[in-house]
Amino acid sequence: MNKSKLAIGLFVAGTLTAVFGLVIVFVGPIIIDDQIVKNLVIDPKNEISYTMWKDIPVPFFMSVYFFNILNPTEVLAGEKPMVEQRGPYVYRKRLQKQNITFHPNDTVSYLEYRSYYFEPSMSVGNESDVVTIPNMLVLGAAVMMENMPIAVRLLLSATFKGFKEGPFLSKSVGELMWGYDSKLVDFLNKWFPGMLPSTGKFGLFSAFNNSNTGLFTVHTGKDDIRLIHKVNSWNGLTKLIYWRTPQCNMINGTAGQMWPPFMTKESTLPFYSPDVCRSLELVYQREGTMKGIPLYRFVAPKTMFANGSDYAPNEGFCPCRQSGLLNVSSCRANAQVFISQPHFYNADPVLLDYVQGLQPIEDEHGLFIDIHPNGPPHNGHPANLTQLWEALESTWASIPVECSRVHALMN
Repeated sequence: MNKSKLAIGLFVAGTLTAVFGLVIVFVGPIIIDDQIVKNLVIDPKNEISYTMWKDIPVPFFMSVYFFNILNPTEVLAGEKPMVEQRGPYVYRKRLQKQNITFHPNDTVSYLEYRSYYFEPSMSVGNESDVVTIPNMLVLGAAVMMENMPIAVRLLLSATFKGFKEGPFLSKSVGELMWGYDSKLVDFLNKWFPGMLPSTGKFGLFSAFNNSNTGLFTVHTGKDDIRLIHKVNSWNGLTKLIYWRTPQCNMINGTAGQMWPPFMTKESTLPFYSPDVCRSLELVYQREGTMKGIPLYRFVAPKTMFANGSDYAPNEGFCPCRQSGLLNVSSCRANAQVFISQPHFYNADPVLLDYVQGLQPIEDEHGLFIDIHPNGPPHNGHPANLTQLWEALESTWASIPVECSRVHALMN
């Protein structure tokens, strides 16, 4: 009798265990997914996740490299620039959202301010390091001079000589990054207002520090988790005005820090970057792990900066040069500014023929981000390309020609 009761008890226990196991197998993922959704929705009631969204506690780091020109005199004679990479000069970047306003249609508006702090312990060099680079003020002015009356061109040419401004300049990293005093800048702002994008010190990142990236309005995900972080508008615009086709002027994806959960290998990571003045998209490449955490790696497709001849949908971003260069002049006060991946990675190989010292390597220079399919980014050459895209690169291919032109104008 006891054996019978024991057998029945074991059978019942086994049955309950099996049922419980089946419940866990089928219901468990649903519970976990539901919890993920609840924790990701942008809602002040989710105190922990909302605080992290508002003032991101995870440190961002921006690594800046300069190409120091070793043969400026020879370049003026028409030879190829010879460069050496200097850096990285590493800056910790703090992001903080302000002016947060929730709207009835399950969207939220905010301004995200960014500030940078030099990290000497992570850098190879110091902000006092002096590097020689093209004088972007002079080169830019020389390009603009071409369509001006001859009297104006003569005046500017005399101004360059008077201020002893040439095709190249040697400045400290700190001055190049955050600004330096220039009598030429003062002169141009006085006599040619609007020619330069700023009226203060001239620096590559002077306009970025302690600034915001514009008024973003994004979906909170409350009505549909698939829309979370998707940009509804930027500075009140639902489409851009910089480019030549409706497709190129579309504002797609998120603001570039997070994407909806539950990704698959067929997913893409679209985002809008104000610093690039356009929407971009990363595509799945492979699986990976970091400290045991499964990750998907998404990368920039080769077509991202392809010109209109190599990739027809990009025709709206032209006038174009070789593939691998994005012309952002239309949103940079018509200054001749181009963006590329570092060392012209994924660009037309002919660009490497114009300069000595570049060696594109995928692991070092390719744009990628590692992201958990159900969570935020973990690693990468950041896809919030307010980090990557801030490293604006001039077109090295044009430097010998432009420098020779400026040299001729001044002599």
